[in-house]
Amino acid sequence: MAEAAGGNKLIRVTGAAAKRIKREALGVPDPVKHRQRVAVPMQRRAPAADTRQRVYRYRCYPTPAQAEQLIKTFGACRWTYNEGLTLRDKAWREHRVSFGYAESCRALTGWRNAEETQWLQEVSSTVLQQVLRHLDAAFGRFFNGSKKYPKRKKKGRSRDSATYVRTGFRWVEDPEQPGTGLIALAKQSGPLRIRWSRPLPAGVRPVKLIVTRDRAGRFFVSVLVEERIEPLPPVFLRDGGAPKAVGLDLGLTALVTLDDGEKVDHPRLLKKYGTKLADLQRSLHRKKRGSKNREKARQEIARLYALIGDVRRDALDQLTTRLVRENQVLVVEDLSIASLVRSPKGKGRRRKAGLNRAILDASWGTLLRLLQYKCAWYGRTLVVVDRFFPSTRRCSACGVIGPKLDLAVRGWSCGGCGAEHDRDANAARNLRDEGMRLYELVASALPPGRTMPSMIRASEMPDVVLTA
Repeated sequence: MAEAAGGNKLIRVTGAAAKRIKREALGVPDPVKHRQRVAVPMQRRAPAADTRQRVYRYRCYPTPAQAEQLIKTFGACRWTYNEGLTLRDKAWREHRVSFGYAESCRALTGWRNAEETQWLQEVSSTVLQQVLRHLDAAFGRFFNGSKKYPKRKKKGRSRDSATYVRTGFRWVEDPEQPGTGLIALAKQSGPLRIRWSRPLPAGVRPVKLIVTRDRAGRFFVSVLVEERIEPLPPVFLRDGGAPKAVGLDLGLTALVTLDDGEKVDHPRLLKKYGTKLADLQRSLHRKKRGSKNREKARQEIARLYALIGDVRRDALDQLTTRLVRENQVLVVEDLSIASLVRSPKGKGRRRKAGLNRAILDASWGTLLRLLQYKCAWYGRTLVVVDRFFPSTRRCSACGVIGPKLDLAVRGWSCGGCGAEHDRDANAARNLRDEGMRLYELVASALPPGRTMPSMIRASEMPDVVLTA
């Protein structure tokens, strides 16, 4: 029962009082016990040993009837998420009652049976249950302090997606083309037409499907499987047998600069398509709100942004795959991207806004994320050097640290040895040397028979004294 705890502040209601509030005030029935059924403890499905979860994404082309049913599913998922969020919020703010996934599922049963919301029965119940699981996970992240309070989903703003577990779809593998086959979703009569750009692992049954629709109106299906990923052969230098390492300096003049001086160009896709985007945006604002012409203009902008995203992801994926295949140790700098792209204020805010746009266009976060999981998959090691390591103004030849350099300075001379340095190539060499120092410290501390970790962070090594 809610009582005062040193004042008028209410405490959490538990026990029989909480059950009564849920039943009478919130409309959530008590759990029904199946007395004729023997209770069996739920067993969590554990992945097989030596397997990793991997997602394969394919473009799908639903028929008009299938597309209509999927659009209804997306709408039902949004409604269920928002209604579950409202119910949990009301339960705590008004009654101080904790509300979890089990109570949300019982409420979902009532919503599906209610006369005004019987349209929820046109959507698979397993899909809506997954929505409530996602809501419960969002509250879990809020309670542990890693995320903010969950927000309501809004049509046109939130991503259209629906998650199908194994009981929500049917998979039939094609014996003539292993890794491809037929996928039929619940509440749909026929299978989806999928463009199999690459096959799934032969003989592996999908664990989960996520059907999405982007702002350009394209449908995709993401297939989660559990497969054994074979590590790549180790890459060592010919002289001495040391692991081959590469230092990577992320920048804007060049997207990535390697320690050997090679530079990967920054595609600058937003700048490349900037004029066309501006023309389309002006055309959109000339259209009357709610008109069909405005929707056509919006879809044209969405298609252009989808093209930019596809080109960027493909370029980053090819680059990271090449780097992981050619090197055993990859060294990068720890970047606080959120701090780098803070909203500009005061004098020079237009210049800072342009810098933020270039950083977001480079997509450093995606590049680092790709390197991280590919190193874990293929037996490589990613070393993340401390963000305060002076990689740019330290001479890679003699180790003398020079003064701070403006972003416009692309080359400088060492005051100690007189060596001429390219700003980015010198930083990449310093990152490689510092990364190998950390790598050797970890390797020397490992017990016999243990393999090197897939990721080493300098910030997580308190005993390591960073070299100046």
